Amino acid sequence: MAGEDNNLGARVKRYAKVSTAVGGLAAKLAGERFFGLELDRGEHAAELRSALGGLKGPLMKVAQIMATIPEALPKEYVQELGQLQANAPAMGWPFVKRRMASELGPDWQKRFKSFEHTAAAAASLGQVHKAYNEDGDLLACKLQYPDMRSAVEADLRQLKLIFAIYARYDRSIETKHIHEEISARLREELDYKLESKHMALYRLMLADEANVHVPDVVPDFTTDRLLTMTWLDGDPLMSRIEAPLEERNRLADNMFRAWYVPFYYYGVIHGDPHLGNYTVRDDYSVNLLDFGCIRTFRPKFVQGVIDLYHAIEQENRELAVHAYETWGFSGLSNEVIDTLNLWAEFVYAPLLEDRPRRIQEFESSGIYGREVAEKVHKQLRELGGVTPPREFVFMDRAAIGLGGVFLHLKAEINWHRLFHDMIADFDVKVLEKRQKQAFKKTGVPLP
Repeated sequence: MAGEDNNLGARVKRYAKVSTAVGGLAAKLAGERFFGLELDRGEHAAELRSALGGLKGPLMKVAQIMATIPEALPKEYVQELGQLQANAPAMGWPFVKRRMASELGPDWQKRFKSFEHTAAAAASLGQVHKAYNEDGDLLACKLQYPDMRSAVEADLRQLKLIFAIYARYDRSIETKHIHEEISARLREELDYKLESKHMALYRLMLADEANVHVPDVVPDFTTDRLLTMTWLDGDPLMSRIEAPLEERNRLADNMFRAWYVPFYYYGVIHGDPHLGNYTVRDDYSVNLLDFGCIRTFRPKFVQGVIDLYHAIEQENRELAVHAYETWGFSGLSNEVIDTLNLWAEFVYAPLLEDRPRRIQEFESSGIYGREVAEKVHKQLRELGGVTPPREFVFMDRAAIGLGGVFLHLKAEINWHRLFHDMIADFDVKVLEKRQKQAFKKTGVPLP
């Protein structure tokens, strides 16, 4: 099936399909913006979601990413695009048989005790099937959709065009590094052997976390386009939003540790905040299910996150500038620094107060950080814009994603103590040594 990797014919077909969906959006929005034409955004957003959902693949993933960036899209589109992954249509049994045969050989079904014909879950780049091995162990087999490499390259070219059009309307954020970062992560997501290494890394990093569970890879049933792991039972995160406060707090505590133990101890973060990537057990411990979008950071970047916290805590402007420069921001004016500090003060606010509280205490649109980000966005636009470093893109997105989870849960916990317990013994040299050892053991490339 080598022809699937990245062939010209598949890319040309993809360009045509994507151009139709995206071109229609651009034309209608342009008509509304420049000619005063009335547009039913709710109806149009639903049409766009339907078109993108039918396409499958990376553009759908990009749409989800854009839906998490405040002010990037009108709220009607955010609401519709947020449903994409949960409602992705699955490929049928003929595809499954072909894919499994190409990955494991023509006699693949004899290697399983049973294999469910219908997908248990379908997402943007692949779908998951339940299966039992010969020993009776329940497995999750994730199959990559056909022509995904061609789709990625086609969609990334379209994304560059979308960003170029978007930049004509809004120059507050330079999108070059955003495109580079999204491109790198999407290409990585196609490599299921790399994802299996990420999974092994997460099992290592979270080995001491009794309330966080990571599947185990089944190497004999794993290839570049087939990832097989142990099945973890659990319920959707949103099924717990009406639970008693104590249980919601326990879940929030477990999610906090699931995200930030890897970051502060190893310089690694789970870059996809979609709620479908987590499930909850009866004891409110959490399962992590997807490891395609993992971002690793230099130890000095993690130091910069802690430095900025102390800068906001101590109102130390010089330390804040040092933190931004550690991350890779350059040529910052006093006005831009003040504007970036507005965002930093919002992100760190829950960590500064030594008391139980909600992650966000003022009324909002329901999207974590949207109002603050809109204000920051507006000011940056007026100041001539800023170029965020590549590393910053998914770190910022992860913070938004996790904040959104806590917002849904209405959790009221002492974030200050959670954070301080985690960074109490932080030492950048210790992190560097720990990171090297863990990455070498699991085969994950160092940042």
